[in-house]
Amino acid sequence: MSFSCLAAAVVTRISHEPAFVLHSYAWSESSLIVEAFCRHQGRVALVAKGAKKPSSNFRPVLLPLQPLQLSYTPAASADADLHTLKGAEWQGGHVMPTGDALLAGLYLNELLLRLLARADPHPVLFDAYAGTVAVLATARGEALEPALRSFELLLLREIGLLPSLDVQTLTLQPLRREERYALVPEGGLRVANEGERASLAGAQWLVLQRALDESTPRARFAATLRACADLPGELKIQLRTLLQYHCGQPPLRTRQLLRDLQAL
Repeated sequence: MSFSCLAAAVVTRISHEPAFVLHSYAWSESSLIVEAFCRHQGRVALVAKGAKKPSSNFRPVLLPLQPLQLSYTPAASADADLHTLKGAEWQGGHVMPTGDALLAGLYLNELLLRLLARADPHPVLFDAYAGTVAVLATARGEALEPALRSFELLLLREIGLLPSLDVQTLTLQPLRREERYALVPEGGLRVANEGERASLAGAQWLVLQRALDESTPRARFAATLRACADLPGELKIQLRTLLQYHCGQPPLRTRQLLRDLQAL
């Protein structure tokens, strides 16, 4: 066997990869499939063998919304996308969100599962997600909304689905600070129709664009979080309409669950 063929046959182990569990489900009587969001590898699917056994070291660690370091062996075939988990360590830092914050975190996980392709790294988005989860661990009530809006904006921007928020999308005309504009699927940012509730003033869109234009990811996350704290619920309606459009059908399950709980 030539050296090049031998090198191709060697399976590289991924070690100490920062990650979060997005979702897990049964693979066999004792094992799980874990969908993880990794900082350098993107979204990956992992077989956690024996994870359902009471004695498994994986059992208390593979929880959503907790910062982890994962080690795994990639699939032997380049065409396969199911890898073998070898190790998982909790990195600490914050407690598990509860109540509405837990539902909010699961909503973020569902967005990532629906919108991110596997093996497509997004380290900037990973850091924004980690920062948002840390906020959810301590935020309650109305304080959750700015965290969700800022992550939705950063997610849409990172995956190329957010238009510039300082010009009208179709005409590229600059926004007028006092005029109202609506963000809509396919049409982007346009002048709002008379009486259209889901819209913001041009000045408000400009504040958001300045926050998204911050030079470093950390500054961008902090600025977007601050900007969203001062915005009304009209932004929520527009962003969630846009996200549902790109997620397609069926509707997001976590959003429906939240509606059902509020109705009760």
